[in-house]
Amino acid sequence: MKDMKCSELREKSVPELEEMLLKEKADLYKARRDLVFRQMTDISSLSVRRHNIARILTVITEKKK
Repeated sequence: MKDMKCSELREKSVPELEEMLLKEKADLYKARRDLVFRQMTDISSLSVRRHNIARILTVITEKKK
């Protein structure tokens, strides 16, 4: 998992961004679940996923205006 760049996101269309958003939200849910069941020890990945979701939502809002 990597930190997404806004320039990469701005090149994509709104449907692609919405698909990426759903995938990131699902991955965040799985990561939280794994954390609860002690299957994951990398807590920093949660904040990276949340930041990615925020970036995607920001770019979607910019494109819809």
